[in-house]
Amino acid sequence: MFYRPEDGHGLPHNPFKAVVSPRPIGWISSRAKGFGDNLAPYSFFNAVGDNPPQVMFSGDPNDSVANALASGVFAVNVVEEAAWLRMNETSAGVARGVDEFALAGVAKAECETIDCPRVADAPATLECVVVHHVALEGENHLIVGRVTGLHLRDDCLVNGRFDVTRYVPVSRLGYMDYSFTREVTALKRPKA
Repeated sequence: MFYRPEDGHGLPHNPFKAVVSPRPIGWISSRAKGFGDNLAPYSFFNAVGDNPPQVMFSGDPNDSVANALASGVFAVNVVEEAAWLRMNETSAGVARGVDEFALAGVAKAECETIDCPRVADAPATLECVVVHHVALEGENHLIVGRVTGLHLRDDCLVNGRFDVTRYVPVSRLGYMDYSFTREVTALKRPKA
């Protein structure tokens, strides 16, 4: 099968997100003056550089994007299997100003390097300062942040390494499907 997106795919469901998977989920927390705290999951999220460390997320111009642009900061909280259902609750389309931390019963803590809330018991949180904003085609906006601080949960550190099997990360597939990382295999790169 081949199709051009502008012509449609003819399938019962759009396969694009299923093809580009698994995608890590950035559980974006933000704060905006006059609107309070916000928490929402983004599967259009990833690391885009490591020196300095940088991440991006992309979505419509509502709460998380608007808050990041207004405040200049945001935090990325890693989603673990134990928080999967609460993460999903924070994806509800609620009115601006509704605190999704409270809505989903997610414990909140303050970041160290930025004025922003974070998920208190997340396996890891990246504190970020906005360095780029790109208005993409359609309603999407791309936000790139430089990481200014990292929180790592102590039980996830094993022999000096951050061990993802200690918390089982959640990733997004296509449609309404998710994946859980329970197994890790190492593979060394070949020598040049």
